[in-house]
Amino acid sequence: MTKAELVNNIAIQTGYDRVTIMNIVESAMFTVKKTMAEGQNVYLRGFGSLVIKTRKEKVARNIKSNTSLVVPEHRIPSFKASPEFLNMMN
Repeated sequence: MTKAELVNNIAIQTGYDRVTIMNIVESAMFTVKKTMAEGQNVYLRGFGSLVIKTRKEKVARNIKSNTSLVVPEHRIPSFKASPEFLNMMN
């Protein structure tokens, strides 16, 4: 499902116009990204958790040039589905 399809489905279910729904969806996504960029997790009860994981520094190898390089410690976003969501999937 694309963002446009999501907006259309919400517009049909709620009766609001697509422009209003698109602004709400864009605002929600911006808020989630901004919150996570600040180092905070986002918990959506009944849906799941968007958490920040930290990858440790490691040594990686470039096989083509047979060299090693250091990949610095970095943060990545991760999603963990709630038990309710997992039950719906199975």
